[in-house]
Order: sequence, then structure tokens, then C-alpha cells
Amino acid sequence: MKAADIMVSNVITVSPDKEVSEVAQILLANRISALPVIDAEGRLVGVVSEGDLIRRAEAGTEHARSWWLRLLMGREALAIEYVKEHSRRVADVMTRRVISASPDASVSEVASLLERNGIKRVPIVKDGKVIGIVSRANLLQALATLGKQISIEKPIGDTDLREKVMKQLRSEPWARTAMLNVTVHDGTVDLWGVVDSNAEKKALRVAAEVTPGVRAVNDNMIVRPVASGT
Repeated sequence: MKAADIMVSNVITVSPDKEVSEVAQILLANRISALPVIDAEGRLVGVVSEGDLIRRAEAGTEHARSWWLRLLMGREALAIEYVKEHSRRVADVMTRRVISASPDASVSEVASLLERNGIKRVPIVKDGKVIGIVSRANLLQALATLGKQISIEKPIGDTDLREKVMKQLRSEPWARTAMLNVTVHDGTVDLWGVVDSNAEKKALRVAAEVTPGVRAVNDNMIVRPVASGT
């Protein structure tokens, strides 16, 4: 599944010359946290978000710096901060370093961008122009859809299912399958054997649970006791 498959195509955007107060109204009215900023040629030049509007003089939320901290910050940093807190134009307060993705990016890549950069949504850009946006909510919708698809998969025989589970477990670098056995009855998997830690025990159970065709998993594994004197 790609970004193009889950993105919202009807994207609300603003121009760099838009008033900050208007942006605040748009964010509130549409219950969104950020807006792509588009220039006259339709190209993405920035993003204006709730975070960019938190420190504002109109709301009395601008920074109150002590004299010694202002001295340490220097005149340039203070000037930049002043513009951010007082300017009425989007161009002056927006974030210019935009995290974006292509429509061909996988859902996994988009999720990584959101997580790594601590953001809530990613503009989807093609040839420099915004064609959509993917939010955390869109990823959750994709997850729900995939869950429905998995649940209606055609059941497979217990023997074939056991082979699938064993193949899944053997493919994981953290799994030690030499001391592990798997039995399957009517789609229910029983895991038997000895493992080195509770973390491995849990991971083996999860790996079995996510194997397509598995209905349930019974965890009968035992964690190897820690040798005395260690």
C-alpha cells in the first residue's frame, strides 16, 4: 500500500501572504493541526502549524526572557523570535523546512517520517506540487482496512499453517527455534519449548499471531532459569 492509496486529495492550503489570524480560524474550523503553504505557481514553500502560532504577542504568549538570557541569545536570535511572535504574515512564521513524501512512498515510509520527525501529517508532493496529505488518522484507517482484509482470508490446512508459522519464526534474527516446537489444530497454534527471556517469549507469540491464517495462539513456552552465581 502506497501513500497515494490513503492520502486525502482535497487539501486545504494557504498562501505566504495570508494573515496569521485567518490561518488560526482555518485550523479551528477544519479541526486540523497544519496547513501547507503554496506560492503563486502552486509549489510547496512551507507549512504553518499550531506550533508556529503558540507564541504570539496578540495572545500574550510571547516569550518573557530575562535580561541575562536575552544577552546570551544575541541580537539576531532575538530579532528572529520577534518576527515569529509579531508578524501578521504566514511567510514570516511558517516552517520552511518541509517534510514531504512522494505518492509512491510506502505506508511504512510515511509512518517512519511521522515518527522520526514528531509530526502529525505529511504533504504528498509530485513535481513540486501538493497533490494530497497523509495524517496519522489516515494511517489508522489503512490499518483498520488491512485488518478486515486479513480476517476474511481463506482458511488453510493445519499442516500448511504449521509450515507457515515455522517459516515465520525461523526468519526472525532474534528467534532461537532449535528448542521450539509448534503444533496446530483447527487454526489454533500451540507454542512449546524453552526460550532465553520473557521478551523472546512474547515476540515469538506475536510472530505466530501475525502469521496469516492463525486464529489463536496458546503460549506454553518456558523461560530458561538464570543460572545461580551469575
